Amino acid sequence: MTELVHRLSAWDGLPLAVREWRDGDRHRPLLCLPGLVRTSGDFAVVAATLGTGRRVIALDYAGRGESGRARDVNRYAPEACLRDVLDVCAALHVHGAVGIGTSFGGLLCMGIAAARPSVLRAVVLNDVGPEIGGDGADFVRRFVAADPALPSVEACVAHLRALLPPLSLDSDEDWQTMARLTYAPGADGRWHPVWDTRIAALLGRKTPDLWPLFGALAPMKLLLVRGEESNILLPDTVARMVAARPDMAVVSLPGIGHAPTLGEPTIVAALGDFLERSE
Repeated sequence: MTELVHRLSAWDGLPLAVREWRDGDRHRPLLCLPGLVRTSGDFAVVAATLGTGRRVIALDYAGRGESGRARDVNRYAPEACLRDVLDVCAALHVHGAVGIGTSFGGLLCMGIAAARPSVLRAVVLNDVGPEIGGDGADFVRRFVAADPALPSVEACVAHLRALLPPLSLDSDEDWQTMARLTYAPGADGRWHPVWDTRIAALLGRKTPDLWPLFGALAPMKLLLVRGEESNILLPDTVARMVAARPDMAVVSLPGIGHAPTLGEPTIVAALGDFLERSE
């Protein structure tokens, strides 16, 4: 499988990094959208397990990973991120794809469904819905704002082990990978977040009613992945989503918080079945 990193210019000239794994086009492409301050690297596991015969496209949003930092923090607002994603899809000829959105990425899938529905044929929402749990939102605000400036990758691992909810990271290697996808060494030799911590300034804004955006997914096949210990996607929200979309498939991971990595065997099997049904 070929892995490429595209360096694209956004509508305002900000550079965007887009990772693409290629293994032909026998199947529908996957458009993978990471969490709020996560990056395209989170989806290497999806490309490895589900990328046979298809393109897998994932991007670093502005202010995250290898994409450029903006002078104005409002450049990181969800509307601007959505515009970037749509422009990336146009530039790379992505249409009729299966969208896989983790957390914030799932909300962007809803936005795509409303703004340009031809981009997506089916959607996987990874531990996110139209309502966000208050405790989870508070944790995200604190986490995004913090720069612990840690001395080593081992310190990053210890920090994340103490801070994050229960995740399906079973080995030291898994935790090292997570740490390197979260922090990177700076010029001072300390390890800093791979995102612009000013993004946290946007998180105090009032969240609009997102249920109409969820409704925009109506024409599309839909799979909901959830961690049963998540404080972002709460059981009441899941129940309301299922009531609105009784055809929506749901797969849950007991003992796992926000968010599943999508590399868990149960999730890989569910995703594989969903992709077959979405062709």
